Amino acid sequence: MPFSSLSQELEARAAQGLLRRRRVLESAQGVHIRVDGKHYLSFCSNDYLGLANHPQLIAGLQQGAAQYGVGAGASHLVSGHFAAHHELEQALAAFVNKPAALIFSGGYLANLGVVQGLVGRGDTVFADKLNHASLNDAMLLSRAGVKRYRHNDVAQLAQQLEQTRSGRKLVITDAVFSMDGDLAPLPQLLALCEQHDAWLLVDDAHGFGVLGAQGRGSLSHFGLASPRLIYMATLGKAAGVSGAFVAAEEVVINTLLQNARSYIYTTASPPALSVALLASLPLIREEGWRREHLLGLIAQLRAGLGDLPWKLLPSATPIQPLLVGGNEAALALSEGLRARGMWVPAIRPPTVPQGTARLRITLSAAHSKQDVSQLIGALHALAH
Repeated sequence: MPFSSLSQELEARAAQGLLRRRRVLESAQGVHIRVDGKHYLSFCSNDYLGLANHPQLIAGLQQGAAQYGVGAGASHLVSGHFAAHHELEQALAAFVNKPAALIFSGGYLANLGVVQGLVGRGDTVFADKLNHASLNDAMLLSRAGVKRYRHNDVAQLAQQLEQTRSGRKLVITDAVFSMDGDLAPLPQLLALCEQHDAWLLVDDAHGFGVLGAQGRGSLSHFGLASPRLIYMATLGKAAGVSGAFVAAEEVVINTLLQNARSYIYTTASPPALSVALLASLPLIREEGWRREHLLGLIAQLRAGLGDLPWKLLPSATPIQPLLVGGNEAALALSEGLRARGMWVPAIRPPTVPQGTARLRITLSAAHSKQDVSQLIGALHALAH
């Protein structure tokens, strides 16, 4: 029976401490949640600005559902492109200072659509080795040639670009790396793209709303603007809702409308979500106190965890990885926190390299200083 081989694979995963399982959230997303019948202080959500349960977003969603119903009913190119979708695209393009934008149902679909829609056989994709899985899958599905460079190694990328003499060139990178929390050297990457006639696709899933003036993202953080920049950000993290968008030159967006299969052949997201996102954007732009408070919490956590036996990786973002090493040790530390009423996930291979299992602590503007102090105290107690 083919099932026996599947069972063996699952058993092997379990033996290595790599078996994944879901836990059931029974409350709204937030700092204080209920999971599997128990209450926890959560440090594992990407709701960086604390907007996922904001009353204005809830009201926007309700208004959108009342006006447009629930489902979009068709793909954008058939009859599923609503006025709310169109207004959101225009607002997002203006927010990140790009000529045009295209919304997708998720970040994974956006990355698949952009890479597959712009390059193919005879072209080359250049990728950071720590890029998100969606970028890795996108470059393989594109059928373009692939060259991967060491994490943030600008010199190696320069050599690879110099050696590639034909076809389109597309450099793809996370802006904030989701498991390490560090930033890509975007100014240097863009300079190389200018020099070697390449595009630069920036996946800003974890920077949008958090970095830059008024939360406008990593390009704003570095003060970058160029027609070569193709910007992707997700809308289910700092923005508090769901989906993703790509912002770029008009010719790029129009090309994606023709070629991006993950856009063309997907039912549009519910228009009510776009109404909720239109309520989210002013909060991101105008409530700078959320980012200021978040920066204070990051500093507090880093100061409090500096003398632990586990290494806190360098990160100035809400993603604060505590490197443990072994899979079982990371799981045990996560379980120890859970027993103390705190939920911090253990991240293991293949999501991260072998021997680098870690706790991925994520902070939110909805956390208080007392919440962070509680986590610091629990980790010190577990260390001793």
